[in-house]
Amino acid sequence: MTDLTTRYLGMELRNPVVASAGPISQTVDGVRALADAGVGAVVLYSLFEEQLRREAERTATLEQTYEERFAEALTFFPNVPGTEGDGSEQYLHLVEEAAAAIDVPLIASLNGSTLGSWTKMAQNLADAGAAAIELNIYFVPGDLTMSGAEVEARHLDIVAAVKESVNVPIAVKLSPYFSSVGNMCVSLDRLGADGLVLFNRFLQPDIDLDRVEVRSGVTLSSPNDARLPRTWIAVLRDHVRASLAATSGVDQPDDVAKYILSGADVVMTTSSLVRYGVAHATNLIRGLEDWLDGRSLTLDRARGMLAVPKDVSASQYERAGYVSALQKAKETYGSLR
Repeated sequence: MTDLTTRYLGMELRNPVVASAGPISQTVDGVRALADAGVGAVVLYSLFEEQLRREAERTATLEQTYEERFAEALTFFPNVPGTEGDGSEQYLHLVEEAAAAIDVPLIASLNGSTLGSWTKMAQNLADAGAAAIELNIYFVPGDLTMSGAEVEARHLDIVAAVKESVNVPIAVKLSPYFSSVGNMCVSLDRLGADGLVLFNRFLQPDIDLDRVEVRSGVTLSSPNDARLPRTWIAVLRDHVRASLAATSGVDQPDDVAKYILSGADVVMTTSSLVRYGVAHATNLIRGLEDWLDGRSLTLDRARGMLAVPKDVSASQYERAGYVSALQKAKETYGSLR
C-alpha cells in the first residue's frame, strides 16, 4: 500500500485529500462522515465576520438597555428574542463536538474582509479544539478609487491581526485577482502565513433574461477551474515556506494527481463530495493511490514533479508555455488572427 502521509500546516495528515469548507461540514454527523470516508483533514464551513459584528452590536445594545437595572441584575443576561443560538456560540460548540468526534485535524474557517475585533474569534476557535484556522479573505473592492496596494495592505493587516491572536497554524484562502499574485503570496509567506489556499472563487452573478434581473448563486466547480490554481502552485512550489493547498476543480482522482504533480501539499474539495456523495472521498484517495502505484511513484517523488524549476525564470517559463500553446492551436485550428 502506497504511503500517502502528508504534512500540511506543520501537521501530519494520513493523506493529502482534504474536505474543504462547505455544506457537509455544518454538522457533527457530516464531519464524522467525511472523516470516516478517509479524508486527511476537515475544514468546517465558514463563520462570517458579519455574523460576529451583528452579535457584538446586539450585545452592546442590550448592555445599554439594561445598564440602569438594579445591582442584582448586573450579572443577568436577558433572554431577549433573537439572541438564542448566536452564530458564534453554535460554531464554537460545533468545533468542540466535531474535534472530539474525529481522529483527523479539524480546521475552522473564518470569512472576513475588514480589519476588526472579529479576528480575535480565531483564538476562541483554537481553544475550542480547532487544530488550525483557515482565513478566507473574501473582498471584492467595489470602491473604484481603492488602489491595488490598498487592497493588498488590507489582506496583510487582517492576516497579521489573526496571527497575533492565535497559537495555531493559519492558512490564508486567496482569490487570484491581484495585480501580482506571486508577490502577494510571497508577502503573506514572509508575514508568517503557515499555508496558502489557492484559489477562492468569487460569486459571479448571471442575468435572467425572462425576469430581466440579476440572478446570484453558487455553482459547483468543474475540472477546468483547476487550471489557474495549478499554474500558480507550480510557480510557487519552491519559492515559499508556507504549505500549498489546492482548491477548486477537483472532480476525479486524476484532478488530485495533477495538483500533486504541480506541487500541492494537499488537495481540497467540496464540489465533488456534494455532487457524488461523501463516499467519493474514498474514491479520490484510492484513485491517487492507484495512479502512483501504476507508475511506481511515491507521493513525495510525484509532488512537484511538474512544478516550475526553482532555477528557471517563472515569467520566461510561462511565456514559453504561452507561445507553445498558440503554436499548437494554430496547427489545430489554423490562423487565429
